[in-house]
Amino acid sequence: MAAFAIVMMVCLVLIHGGQCKGLFTAAEALHKAKDAENGDVGPDVKAFNVLDYGAKPDGKTDTSINFRRTFEAACNFHGDAMMVIPEGEFLMGPVLFSGPCSNPSLLIIQVNGIVKAQSNMAYYRGGGDDTDWITFQAIDGLIVSGRGTFHGQGSQVWGFNDCARKSNCVRLPATLKFIKVTDAIIRGIKSIDPKGFHIMISMSRNFRIFSVDLQAPGDSPNTDGIHMSESDLVKISKTVIATGDDCVSMIHGSTNISIKKVICGPGHGFSIGSLGHYDDEADVSGIIVKNCSLRETDNGVRIKTYKTDSPSKASGIIFQDLIMTRVRNPIIIDQEYGNTKYSQPSKVRISDVHYINIRGTSASKVAVDLLCSASNPCQGIHLDNVNLQYAGPPNDDMPFSSNCRNARVAYHGFQSPPPCR
Repeated sequence: MAAFAIVMMVCLVLIHGGQCKGLFTAAEALHKAKDAENGDVGPDVKAFNVLDYGAKPDGKTDTSINFRRTFEAACNFHGDAMMVIPEGEFLMGPVLFSGPCSNPSLLIIQVNGIVKAQSNMAYYRGGGDDTDWITFQAIDGLIVSGRGTFHGQGSQVWGFNDCARKSNCVRLPATLKFIKVTDAIIRGIKSIDPKGFHIMISMSRNFRIFSVDLQAPGDSPNTDGIHMSESDLVKISKTVIATGDDCVSMIHGSTNISIKKVICGPGHGFSIGSLGHYDDEADVSGIIVKNCSLRETDNGVRIKTYKTDSPSKASGIIFQDLIMTRVRNPIIIDQEYGNTKYSQPSKVRISDVHYINIRGTSASKVAVDLLCSASNPCQGIHLDNVNLQYAGPPNDDMPFSSNCRNARVAYHGFQSPPPCR
């Protein structure tokens, strides 16, 4: 995790002409994102307002083409640019904001209005697998900042979600999707009731999410807060996530991920996986979840893999300084996730996992449940000062305990529930 301990100096090079976008520290970039929220970006930044491109803030007129034209004008401008979504309510179907862009510095998207998704699924051909709602693609240097809200109107389509019954279901569209985006900051925005994921990050690098608010009911299906794959150097901090699935999910190819000062609940906790779902999955490594709190979530911190013959590795994982309140399954490794009918053990190798200073209350009598693969036992699992107390139904006579199978565990300091025997 040394990558997060040093000041990151990044030179963003434009594809057009090889012009360097300049060196900046993360702190400077975050300060720029904060200024962008209020439009305080200086006279050298040209504003491209969606109203000037015909968007109507009445919440009834579809503004998809107006937003797309505004983005294209800002992206193709050979100077510093900011796309402005002002106060008001804007109705919009699926849009693709695609680079590369011509700006010499980070392209700013200032969001202070309410952007509402078209609810009719006819707009989203093929569902989220083919068409998400708002997609940013192939952009080097991006800021999305403001006090605005993205409302996915998911409650009108959650009934179409059949993933609980079908393993090959079509996922519903994510609210914000970032694919092949480098050097990005998302700050201050709010997402409400997505159809699918709130935020989806794929094949991206150096991505920072600060002070965002992601909200959906606890029973909303597959509404992961932040879902990522094949991405490196992602930092999430000072964020509130209340949703119907994982607060943060990290699947294949997620590396060097930092999650700090995040409030999670309701939801399914912080999850690594599911892994072993696809052939030739990239490994997961360098994950730290620290100084976070979870309240009444279905899981706490979880690593989950399928029982398939798809090999990969998950290693270098730290869960530290976490507070749990009435959490079911506070600490769980599940290498029989989702497909217990299959007889072959998982080929995913889990190693070097540290649980440090985990405290609070459990709604489950088995608070530490390590169910590892028979052919690839978990290696290097460390529990250091785990202090969880039972806070479930008082009429349950089962002992408060840990369960370990095919796991090599080392214990340090105080342990409640008692260690596996």
